[in-house]
Amino acid sequence: MEISPDAWVLYEWRGLQLNATIVFTWAVMALLVIGSRAVTARLSEGETVSRWQVALEVIVSTIRDQIAEVGADTPGRYLPFIGTLFLFIATANLLSVVPGYQPPTGSLSTTVALALCVLIAVPLFSIGDRGLVAYLRTYVQPTPLMLPFNLVAEVSRTIALAVRLYGNVMSGTVIVGILISVAPFFFPVVMQVLGLLTGLIQAYIFAILAMVYIGSASRTRHRADAPPPTDTGE
Repeated sequence: MEISPDAWVLYEWRGLQLNATIVFTWAVMALLVIGSRAVTARLSEGETVSRWQVALEVIVSTIRDQIAEVGADTPGRYLPFIGTLFLFIATANLLSVVPGYQPPTGSLSTTVALALCVLIAVPLFSIGDRGLVAYLRTYVQPTPLMLPFNLVAEVSRTIALAVRLYGNVMSGTVIVGILISVAPFFFPVVMQVLGLLTGLIQAYIFAILAMVYIGSASRTRHRADAPPPTDTGE
């Protein structure tokens, strides 16, 4: 039993391998692009709207509300990035009901790539808010001795994001495989339903954690740049 789509090599040419992770990742991206194009092609501002537009508006507004609840002052600024993370992970996990499909999120290479996107997004959003100097200054506060610890914290946070998503998706695949060998008719159906629910939860957790990291970094920059309180003598 293959627990990772990396082990499923579909094509090989002169040492270059095309595995299921790459194929299914591009398939998910293509599905999202085509689906987004189809839904947004006929958007209406009138009283009569399609069901697809209603579903799109519900998804977008829900993601925006969740970003606002994390504490972001301008949720629309983070919506494209956080929304893309959530939709990609959720779609990749939900498609596991398709026979022969293996979620690319069950590959450590995919989850590491997603975590690296968050690692890059944190300083980019923070620098956009407060500037490069203010961002770099926080790594040496309250003392320059904290520099290595702050750097380790950034790296460990990225590793935790990648391993958390990979471990949950991969473990679900292993459990389903074991139950198929034990009871091939009843348990796989139940686990498949639970797997879909878990996939949505993992997409939500990953997106929320990414927003928490970005929002926390931005608030830290704001606090670092804020003028010290003055003593009024009262």
